[in-house]
Amino acid sequence: MIPRYTRPEMAAIWDPQTRYKIWFEIEAHATDALAELGVVPKEAAKVIWEKGRDAKFDVARIDAIEAEVRHDVIAFLTHLAEIVGPEARFVHQGMTSSDVLDTCFNVQLVRAADILLADLDKLLAAIKRRAFEHKLTPTVGRSHGIHAEPTTFGLKLSQAYAEFSRAKERLLRAKDEVSTCAISGAVGTFAQIDPRVEEHVAKAMGLRVEPVSTQVIPRDRHAMYFATLGVIASSIERLAIEVRHLQRTEVLEAEEFFSEKQKGSSAMPHKRNPVLSENITGLSRMVRAYVTPALENVALWHERDISHSSAERMIGPDATVTLDFALGRLTGLIDKLVVHTDNMAKNLNRLGGLVHSQRVLLALTQKGAPREDAYRYVQRNAMKVWKGDSDFPALLKADTDVRKYLSDAEIDENFDLGYHLKHVDTIFKRVFGES
Repeated sequence: MIPRYTRPEMAAIWDPQTRYKIWFEIEAHATDALAELGVVPKEAAKVIWEKGRDAKFDVARIDAIEAEVRHDVIAFLTHLAEIVGPEARFVHQGMTSSDVLDTCFNVQLVRAADILLADLDKLLAAIKRRAFEHKLTPTVGRSHGIHAEPTTFGLKLSQAYAEFSRAKERLLRAKDEVSTCAISGAVGTFAQIDPRVEEHVAKAMGLRVEPVSTQVIPRDRHAMYFATLGVIASSIERLAIEVRHLQRTEVLEAEEFFSEKQKGSSAMPHKRNPVLSENITGLSRMVRAYVTPALENVALWHERDISHSSAERMIGPDATVTLDFALGRLTGLIDKLVVHTDNMAKNLNRLGGLVHSQRVLLALTQKGAPREDAYRYVQRNAMKVWKGDSDFPALLKADTDVRKYLSDAEIDENFDLGYHLKHVDTIFKRVFGES
């Protein structure tokens, strides 16, 4: 985790103290269940909770023990015994390290998903507000980066809203995917521990039991979780790139808010750079980079190995922390985005009406012109506009082939901007409902 791109709430999930607290809770809940089954004394289970519940685990002490024993869970259990006393001998009865590690990891991923879901809600609210603000703000739509046909800035944002709504749905499913618990012992057979212990721990930790866990929870679940984060990152980058393009000097239809004391360049005082959206683009690349190790972690040897462990110690915190930061930054960017409606209008009209070429083409075919001929008539006049003649309607009116089918008035009818916006309400209702 890089402090520059880390927010406290998400970072806390991956803090060692949090991790050891979760480990303790898993162990203590398992001991409770074992006590109910008569495997360990109930009084011992009670003491374990009393001495461990509010304990502040000594991370340095655990690290020191691990340096000797070369095993993190054993190091923790040794330290826990120092806190609890003799009753600690009843902790970890019939369990294996992966029971603790995997269940804890899933708890952390679920908590991280909850923060990310809240982030998405805030982003969606910001996008929705700006979309309705610019529902009917005309702007040029572009394909291949080239002027195509009119749209509205609100429609651009409604697309982003729909995309992040899908992101939220996927993340909810991904959260459910990793909401499982495994307390099944070595190689997952429950030979040394009753399945009812797993059921008890799962319920206590807000998880479901893993149907079959070998010695680890199957990593296809985690692969889907991190893949979902990667897709969300791609959606973030898509919106960030739109802002970057719109902020280019020769376009300048929208730009990031630039504060009074902000500076854009150490060399050029005039610069106002899209640094937030560029930053988000870079962070999105990192989140996607964490997907590949998660996919490769699926293929473990037999009932388990630990080739996934080192990767997960990095990708778990880093992917969630980075995505959390990126979502927060994107929300602020959209919330304060400066929209230049005058430049949108100027750019829309920049090509002398070429954005209405398809409508003229269709009008000609409706009046009887063969489509190939109609396309040729419209295109040859459009190319003149590209070369410098700025009045597309006038060129069409002067074209004898066009005039065989369309009068001056009929040509003018095809340059009505409102024609392109007539279904904006329909699209908004599809995206936002009746609000």
